[in-house]
Amino acid sequence: MSRHLTRREPRAHWVLLLLGVSVLLVGLFFHGYVEHIGAEGSGPAPVKNRVPAPEEVLGAAPVLRLEADGRLTSRAMPAGTIALTFDDGPDPRWTPQILDLLKRYNAHATFFVIGSKVNDYPDLTRRILAEGHEIGSHTYTHVEIATVPAWRRRLELTLSQNAIAGATGRVATLMRPPYSSEPDAVTAAEFLALRDVASGGQLIVLADHDTEDWRRRGVEGMVAAATPARGKGAVVMLHDGGGDRSQTVATVDALLKRMSGRGYKFRTVSEGLGLPSGNPAASDGARLRGEALRWAQLSSGWLARAMTVLLGIAVGLTMLRLAVQVVAARIHVRRVRRRGGGRLRYLGPVSVIVPAYNESANIAATVRSLIANDYPDLEVIVVDDGSTDDTSAMVRRLRLPGVRLIRQANAGKPAALNTGIAHARGGLIVLVDGDTVLARDAVGRLLQPLADPSVGAVSGNTKVANRRGLLGRWQHLEYVIGFNLDRRMFEIGECMPTVPGAIGAFRREALTDVGGVPAATLAEDTDLTMAVTRAGWRVVYEESALAWTEAPASLRQLWRQRYRWCYGTMQAIWRHRHSVVEAGAAGRLGRRGLVYLIVFQIVLPLTAPAVDAYAIYGLFFLPVAQVAVVWLGLMAVQAMTAAYALHLDGEGYGPLWALPLQQLVYRQLMYLVVIQSTVTALTGIRLRWHRIARVGGAHEALSMR
Repeated sequence: MSRHLTRREPRAHWVLLLLGVSVLLVGLFFHGYVEHIGAEGSGPAPVKNRVPAPEEVLGAAPVLRLEADGRLTSRAMPAGTIALTFDDGPDPRWTPQILDLLKRYNAHATFFVIGSKVNDYPDLTRRILAEGHEIGSHTYTHVEIATVPAWRRRLELTLSQNAIAGATGRVATLMRPPYSSEPDAVTAAEFLALRDVASGGQLIVLADHDTEDWRRRGVEGMVAAATPARGKGAVVMLHDGGGDRSQTVATVDALLKRMSGRGYKFRTVSEGLGLPSGNPAASDGARLRGEALRWAQLSSGWLARAMTVLLGIAVGLTMLRLAVQVVAARIHVRRVRRRGGGRLRYLGPVSVIVPAYNESANIAATVRSLIANDYPDLEVIVVDDGSTDDTSAMVRRLRLPGVRLIRQANAGKPAALNTGIAHARGGLIVLVDGDTVLARDAVGRLLQPLADPSVGAVSGNTKVANRRGLLGRWQHLEYVIGFNLDRRMFEIGECMPTVPGAIGAFRREALTDVGGVPAATLAEDTDLTMAVTRAGWRVVYEESALAWTEAPASLRQLWRQRYRWCYGTMQAIWRHRHSVVEAGAAGRLGRRGLVYLIVFQIVLPLTAPAVDAYAIYGLFFLPVAQVAVVWLGLMAVQAMTAAYALHLDGEGYGPLWALPLQQLVYRQLMYLVVIQSTVTALTGIRLRWHRIARVGGAHEALSMR
């Protein structure tokens, strides 16, 4: 219908939305990179082609340097000196225990820290330096440097240095590659990666003795593996992070006690080699980059945790909604059976009002289906609301008895409905859209609940007529699952928010109580239903009163229709917001119906882009099996609910195959509608009417009746 609401609509804020989702994805992906790349303390990573390294590294000492002439030279610890080295920290549980042992024995050690762990525990990293120990780089995420491209390797080293600089104000001149061991274990691929690292000026520190403490081989075995022969010096590899390091702590205690008694000195790598400090001061730029990196990592972690909670809430609410829908549907089925479905009672004359604005494509099918109804005393009033096509001419050409045509200047759908109601002679009023075809017994069945004097309005069962294409199937599923299943639940909860404009019956007294059809919102059917409920009337759902309506045939038309519906629903919720604190029927509408609409039709769709971003993150960083189980589980529950809803409506199960595809396009379109509607509402701009172009889809319903 046409409306003369003024003020232009706001521009679509898709650039802002895209920017927000992009920032969210970047944050999540950074968290995934930090948390899910590498495997700290898991032992040597498998390398398929272990081609030995060149002779210059095989048999070399553990500390490697690239000289100016390109030669790779090595140095070893002097006799009587042990350099204890710890990888994969800092760890809040094990690193302090090791530091306490070192302090007790007045020993110094070198800690090869993971940059992301430094950002997690900067105070612990600073303690390491404050107690006279040395820090080296162990990459940022514990990645095997021989298996990644050169750009990734350099990124890991740069991020690690920035993290150390941000936490301590120092840089690390020493570096140990993750998954490394003794020089003789180096492969050709690892050798090339080591040369690349050394070309940046860092000393590569391997080991003379790899305790393999990650294997948890026992304290005595690890002490034996760490003990140098006959007074020689050694670089000993241990771990202070990445797993259970209780045996490592015991090994350090035993090793310090035993080797100190033999006259050994425990020094850092740089001290043992007589080199300057391995942790010179960092530049101001490096410190600032380190601080920024730390806050980026912390923020991405908070974001990921928040998204996990959000996803859990969304999934939980969705599952709860499905469970409540199914339970309410079963209760409604029993209630309908008690209500009786036998011979239809005559309840007095009924007037069917059909507002029409440029409905020439469907108006003939609509009017014929109404006249063909088997209710004995029925009049049809078509109100042409200023159509510019031949809608009125088509109604006249039908020459059907019991059909009246009223023409008026374009004033909008509510005005057309009120005009029809004013001319109606019946005490029972049925409102039908101009693109809707009714079943032969629809009017009679729709009126039956009005035999109860407490019932003021009845919702019929609206179905999609043009459901052959994929878009039509999606809308068909939405009507059956989302709309009609909801209406069963709303009746049980006594909080029906909408009697659809396609087919609904009203007691004239109820319409009089609320002053007729309101024109204050774009969802006049929702606004009217809420007003009727607040006036104290019951509103119920009659599933056997079938009507088929033409659904939008293109995504653009669907967008326009749902945009108007969503915005109008928001208007209606706002108009009736005070019902939340009212008593009786109004309170039930407010505390049940309005809260439900706000949560499931506004809040959850607004969070959907974030949920989709988290789903993309999960595909890259979470176990594939875990993601698949969650997605398939949700789809299975939705499919079972959809099958039950189709069964209740007497529909075939064929369209179920389109349900998974609905998550890829249709769902996104619906939440974009909610986002744009929310922006429109928040900016205070009134939306004009969006009328979809009719193509005569209602005619397809004639074969379904």
